[in-house]
Amino acid sequence: FRENAQPLVNKYVKGTLALAHNGNLVNSSELRNELELSGAIFHTSIDSEVIMYKIAQERIKSHSIEEAMLRAMKSIKGAYSIVMMSPRKLIGARDPYGLRPLSIGKLKNSYILTSETCALENIGAEFVRDVEPGEVVYIDGNGIQSLKDETAQKKANICIFEYIYFARPDSEVEGASVYEMRKLM
Repeated sequence: FRENAQPLVNKYVKGTLALAHNGNLVNSSELRNELELSGAIFHTSIDSEVIMYKIAQERIKSHSIEEAMLRAMKSIKGAYSIVMMSPRKLIGARDPYGLRPLSIGKLKNSYILTSETCALENIGAEFVRDVEPGEVVYIDGNGIQSLKDETAQKKANICIFEYIYFARPDSEVEGASVYEMRKLM
């Protein structure tokens, strides 16, 4: 459906947010129902809108959008990586288990967040690092900064399907070549 296309862009009391995400929430139905009972009106049938509402809800009680993202991550359960933009920041987040990949790249003076490192190579960008499990990175005029969920896994527990099926063979996931991993398997 057309309304499910990402990124989602929404205006709310604190401004405008654009959000895209890769993955699945295991508690999406429960969160959607809770939000609907509090007055939320959904325009899509995707998890991304549930995530957007949870972040917007937390933003009203938080000092910053990145703090709101970290707080929202405590209620969204599943495997995901999220990329979000506010008018002044690019924000990325990875689930506390590190099941879905998210990498940071750099092209000249600009930073890039991507779920596949092959995207960096395709545009001539350099790989900087992987976002850690449970980490929220935010990029603004001061560069890259981050917040971390201290209860998150220290090492990523990447979903095996990233190596087998999801990722392109020319990507690297957690420092391992997807092509080489497929050959080894």
